[in-house]
Amino acid sequence: MAVDELQAIIQRCQILEEADFKGEDFNLFQVAGQKCLEDGYAAQLLEVIQNEKNKVIIKNMGWNLISPLVRCIFMYKQEDDKREHCLRILDQLAQLCNPKELFLGLLEQIEQTSGEQVCQTVMLLLQPLQTVLLKLQNKKAYSVGLSLAMIMNQLTPLPVPYTKQQIQEDKLGLCQCCNAVVDFAKPFVNEVVKNMEKSSEYNDMELKEELIKFCTTSLKYPLLTAQLEQLEGIEEHPFRHFATEIIDILWNIRELIPLVFVHHKGKSPHWENQEFADIERKNSADSLACLAYLMFVQHFGVECFPMVFSPSYLLLCNMTHIEVLLKRTEESVLSKGLDLFESCLLRMEDNSLLHHYLEFRDFINVPQDLVKIMTLCPMELMRKKSLNILQLFIDKFDTEGKYTLCRCLLKTSNHAGVEGYIIKNIKDQIHLALTKEYDNVWFTGHHLISLLDLVLSLPEGAETDLLQNSDRIMASLNLLRYLVIKDCESDNQTGVWTTLGKIEQNFLKPLRVGLNMSKAHYEAEIKNKKENRKEAHSSNAVCSVTVSGEKMPAMTTGMQLQVLHSALFTFDLIESVLARVEELIEVKTKAVMDENS
Repeated sequence: MAVDELQAIIQRCQILEEADFKGEDFNLFQVAGQKCLEDGYAAQLLEVIQNEKNKVIIKNMGWNLISPLVRCIFMYKQEDDKREHCLRILDQLAQLCNPKELFLGLLEQIEQTSGEQVCQTVMLLLQPLQTVLLKLQNKKAYSVGLSLAMIMNQLTPLPVPYTKQQIQEDKLGLCQCCNAVVDFAKPFVNEVVKNMEKSSEYNDMELKEELIKFCTTSLKYPLLTAQLEQLEGIEEHPFRHFATEIIDILWNIRELIPLVFVHHKGKSPHWENQEFADIERKNSADSLACLAYLMFVQHFGVECFPMVFSPSYLLLCNMTHIEVLLKRTEESVLSKGLDLFESCLLRMEDNSLLHHYLEFRDFINVPQDLVKIMTLCPMELMRKKSLNILQLFIDKFDTEGKYTLCRCLLKTSNHAGVEGYIIKNIKDQIHLALTKEYDNVWFTGHHLISLLDLVLSLPEGAETDLLQNSDRIMASLNLLRYLVIKDCESDNQTGVWTTLGKIEQNFLKPLRVGLNMSKAHYEAEIKNKKENRKEAHSSNAVCSVTVSGEKMPAMTTGMQLQVLHSALFTFDLIESVLARVEELIEVKTKAVMDENS
């Protein structure tokens, strides 16, 4: 019987001194103890462990029972007495075993767990692990750091619940587990706080550093990808609670404000291996970006934040974080970047952001990232929000800033729709310049002429793909029409009349030639399709067609004809605006000539 075997080993070891225990004794004790657990004799094993005479034996050998003990706890149902006995054994081992040996045994058990049992195992072993760590004298900070790193490393592969239903179900127990880990860390946080109040000894700084690592890891996972908006029907949002706890830890150990501004210090650990250095830098960037989101969008810890910084300085500090978030493709992360950017911009008044800020790399990169989201993101909501934020960003700059930013986006966006949108912004700024009393040197005169050189041109002259560039061309023509109507040749505030010959040469004439070629080409295509359809005696023949250099899905001849007619309609639209612009130029030029004659 398993209990008899265990008793025999115990009696043999009771007469030995602690130093005389051999490897064979450890093995026999482990095998017998495991057999007791597996055969259902947990109550008898508990009695053996609680027996004062066996204290020395349990201190040295008890940690060997951790692995079979955990297996048995998961094997028994919640209400089973045997499970309760196993839990009491675990508690006794935490009190009686050699802390160093038990610490390694508990960590090994956490490391070996995987899949659906990760959170269950971690939550089961957190209390005994905390008890053991509080007993450790040597390398305590290192051991706490190793424990937290091991736990977070095991949790990281698990998917983060995102929808309301997933959070409520908490299928794998991640929400509950994360908050349990914070509770596990609290005694060590309190220890650091007390020691900081007394002095700043080196050991205390080590423990503080380990807690900072834990917080930054938690910011990257799970908080970076977690849904952190307040959800109706969830009284206490688990991830919001977790975020609050992480912010509180950072505040209590006096690292919250330094971390918010850490990227201005250039502080980073030294790595000899460049690959490790890059990974560390990326992880740190993700964590700090999430921290900025928590503070400036969700307002966690905002009551601790000094209200002495200008909105423009806060935007400057956050642009690095915004860029990090906008470069990600996951909806949960991308939306945080857009929210953070919008939050920073809404704090500012229009026209208050100085053009000097565009000298910072992030102030050029971020709007370019917005353009990529606007044109490439598959989620319509994100595309629309990006467009709104881009407009908000443009509105915040002073006149020179608007001019510089529009010029930059025209050169870099490589998207006709975006270019058309920027040209509309330029038109709005010219309108303000012409209707307001104060001088606006950036959207009139020689600065504007330089900008018009970019706007009123065709990328490839007469051979430009007019269909693909139709948004830009229409916006350019509308701008030119506005300038010709609004700015009299005698005033020439915009300088458009001075440069009219250049505009006609570089834009209007090539556009007219391009339109004639494009219309002739598409009309010929339509004619060919109609003739082919007659020959085939069927409109259901499936063919392929190429539009703007891209092969479209297989279509019937009838569908292809619809596409071709749609293209012709676009050309007619462009031609009608072009004709109106040419007519206006001719009328105004003739009127001036008549006045001079």
